[in-house]
Amino acid sequence: MTQSKIMKAYYAMHRMQLKRVPVLPGLIKRYIRLVFSAEIPATCELAEGVQLVHGGLAVVIHDHAVVGPRTKIYPGVVLGGRHGRGAPVIGADVFIGVGAKILGGITIGDGAEIGANAVVITDVPAGALAVGIPATIKLRPQEAS
Repeated sequence: MTQSKIMKAYYAMHRMQLKRVPVLPGLIKRYIRLVFSAEIPATCELAEGVQLVHGGLAVVIHDHAVVGPRTKIYPGVVLGGRHGRGAPVIGADVFIGVGAKILGGITIGDGAEIGANAVVITDVPAGALAVGIPATIKLRPQEAS
């Protein structure tokens, strides 16, 4: 799988931020905002394999959000703060549907799915489904091995 242009720009910006390169991370952030209509700060942590589907259109990510590997984020998603209550931590292999809002210092477990337009303000366990406004957590039955 090849990285999208927006993710290449993010990783370059993030590496420069970590090395304390002046000016360039801010310019790349503005480039991402202008070209992709996304707000992705250099200080957030997006693991390798994160996919911003459809070029990350209208995605907004909190400065201190953490997103695990192989997570798919669809357009219009907000990973934001909530009145000073921290930033979301998203596990690995999470699906976040179009327009979903994940707000505050909450944790989304590995393999969870967030439905389109859901507003998530509480933790979501691994493998669960969160849908609705505010989101209702639906636990899935464990598959037999």
